Amino acid sequence: MFRSPSDRTLVRLLRLCAGLSAMIVLVIVAFLVRESLPAWRSVGLARFVTDASWHPAPDASEGTFNLLPMIVGTLLTTAGAVLVAGPLGIASALFCRYYAPPMLARPYRMMIELLAGIPSVVYGFWGLVVLVPIIAGIAQPGASLLAGILILSLMILPTIALVADAAIGSVPQESLQAAAALGLSRWGTMAGVVLPAARSGLLTAVILATMRALGETMAVLMVCGNVVQLPGSLFAPVRTLTANIALEMAYAMGDHRSALFVSGLLLMGLVTLLVAAAEIASRTRPSHRQA
Repeated sequence: MFRSPSDRTLVRLLRLCAGLSAMIVLVIVAFLVRESLPAWRSVGLARFVTDASWHPAPDASEGTFNLLPMIVGTLLTTAGAVLVAGPLGIASALFCRYYAPPMLARPYRMMIELLAGIPSVVYGFWGLVVLVPIIAGIAQPGASLLAGILILSLMILPTIALVADAAIGSVPQESLQAAAALGLSRWGTMAGVVLPAARSGLLTAVILATMRALGETMAVLMVCGNVVQLPGSLFAPVRTLTANIALEMAYAMGDHRSALFVSGLLLMGLVTLLVAAAEIASRTRPSHRQA
């Protein structure tokens, strides 16, 4: 198939890079499994969800290792951020493609790209000094699940908007011309033609944004309050798995340290599921009924 020597060299190089990437992932997973094994043996699976609280100790018999509040906090902040940023990001892409005049669409897209490049610590700092006091004026203490959701929404919005814009831009022009020939309105074209045709790309955008929200550390550490508890409301402080690892890894020892690697392994499992979902979504094509 590849007759040119340069083509064959490029293929070999690409295969080598792919193999190295896969090897790095396997090494990371193996490292997490090895480091978490002591906790699986001494603490056991049940105690990670049934212990009274999270007060770990180097010896499993002397501490409590309930990860459930942090798992719930992670899932709630991620789900809330996706529910807020998903519709806004897709609407932003539709606005940029079909409503904004060319003189506005280009700088608008550049602004979204700029938001995507801002470091997470900057988002966290802004949330700490601006957003948290605003929420505290409504309900104390301010650093809360709601603050984490809003900050993560702002962080993942550019990812959804940019990927959705690319997916919408890939809709064949023939489909748009057929919709225009049928006399469909602009909204009818978007709802009946564009969104179904770009469905797999839009779903991929949401999944990629979910992965970023799931793994975010610094911003949620700064605005969520870092209290290990099951939140009773949006204004209650929470702690996520990533924030817990960042806060405690520096001084953790023994089974405490191993339990933090269990947290990392859980996050790795969630990300793996999302990657598999994104792969399935990218291969899915909307079905068309035949007359």
